[in-house]
Amino acid sequence: MINQKRLVAPSILAANFANLEKDIALINESEADWIHCDIMDGVFVPNISFGLPVVYSLKKIAKKPLDVHLMIVNPERYIKDFFDAGANILTVHYEASIHLHRTIEEIKKYGMLAGVSINPHTPVNLLELVIPMVDMVLIMSVNPGFGGQKFIDFSYEKIKQLRRLSDKLNPELLIEVDGGVDLNNAKKLYESGVNILVAGTTIFESDDIITTIKSLKNA
Repeated sequence: MINQKRLVAPSILAANFANLEKDIALINESEADWIHCDIMDGVFVPNISFGLPVVYSLKKIAKKPLDVHLMIVNPERYIKDFFDAGANILTVHYEASIHLHRTIEEIKKYGMLAGVSINPHTPVNLLELVIPMVDMVLIMSVNPGFGGQKFIDFSYEKIKQLRRLSDKLNPELLIEVDGGVDLNNAKKLYESGVNILVAGTTIFESDDIITTIKSLKNA
């Protein structure tokens, strides 16, 4: 049976960093469930975003859990650091984690929800052995590194494959999707088996952030 939870996690990568507190205040007032934080190192992905100091600062003003997505090499080196900074959910990449099982165990040791993300080219079935132990899988529906990209259509089939696997191995698994999410595909994503929509440009470039979040949640 499909996990019916529907959550929205605004990605602050698209927020106004000159006035981040204002955007976070709007998210706090909205129906958003989590705040998505993309940590990029310029090595695993071709971009550098922000790091621990920003997460520390966010934790002081955020009223929603921090959903931290590590797009970095050697993510296991920073698990405790991001826990100390205030992460509630910590996601690492399958492609960046040589000892993925150990890394997942370490994340859960600190009481955070543990997530694993896969890039567009990575087959879902490679996660079969870890699906029973993770709380969430994040499907990247664009090539990671930059906001505002076009949704990759074969992501729908990957989501359906993942949901079929999770029904057998971990019915409570949360499926998150990130990349090109907007009001045009939100409903289809939910219907494909997604629980959590990550949206950046769609939310922060809209005329009404609070209304857009509500529309995504109720698509």
